[in-house]
Parts: sequence; C-alpha cells; structure tokens
Amino acid sequence: MTDEVYKAPTVQEISGLLQNKFPGKVRVTSTEERRVYAKVDRDVIHAVCMYIRDNLTFEHATSIMGNDMIDRMEVIYHLSNYFNGVIIELTAELPADDLHIRSTADIWTGGNWHERETHELFGIIFDGHPNLQRLVTPDTYEFYPFRKSYKLRGQG
Repeated sequence: MTDEVYKAPTVQEISGLLQNKFPGKVRVTSTEERRVYAKVDRDVIHAVCMYIRDNLTFEHATSIMGNDMIDRMEVIYHLSNYFNGVIIELTAELPADDLHIRSTADIWTGGNWHERETHELFGIIFDGHPNLQRLVTPDTYEFYPFRKSYKLRGQG
C-alpha cells in the first residue's frame, strides 16, 4: 500500500484506499455518485482524517457534528474534495459513558468551531482541542440542549 497523493480520487479509489490503509478500522458502508459513507473506529479518527487530507486531497471539513443515539453518541464528519466534488461522511461511535474523541482542529482549522459547537450542544469532548469552550450558552449550564435526555420546559 502506497501513500501516493490523489488530487481527485474516484469514489471507488477512496473506498479501497481507506479500507486497505486502515484494515478493520474503517468500514465503507455505502457509496453513491460523489459520496462515500464510512464507519471509523474512534481510536484512529485523527490518523484517518490526516490521511484523507494529505493523501486524498480533502481540504475542507464541511461539518463536524454530534448525533444522540440514546445508548451512544456519534460524531459525524463531512469532508470535501474541491477538485472532484466528492464528499466523505465518516461516522465514529462513542459509548455513552466515554464521550471522548481526538480533535481534528489541527487538521482543518475550521473544525475548531464545529467541535466547539458539538461539545456545547452534546457534551462530546474533543481531546486536544485548543479552546473547547462554549460559544453561545452560559458556562453555568450543566446540561447539553441537543441530547435527547434534555427536556424542554413543560415536557414531562
């Protein structure tokens, strides 16, 4: 397996390269025209993202967000390659009792804000983030408003 740089890799090349480079750690779940969907073990998310940026030329973290699955959380990354319009969606699962994942803010500077927002709304902790502070809600909040366990006023 080579670490060749691909300026505009095809969906098929991306799928094969990711699964060969990270065997058992990246599972491509489906593909569409200009889309790749993959599950990634959280312990390799940083290495996978570095490879995607450096070798597959995905220069932009379009979004990084959380998803509350009740029994676990997910961090979902949408990463874009401007040369061919392909977007990779990576999903990393976090157990409900350990909401830590390595920050990718050092890979994509714009990811800094996405990770801060995800932390603020879901309580996911991005280890190594340079400034994991709340953006909008007060520091005194002891809850995360996008968690399904959070009840709005008047809800039972």
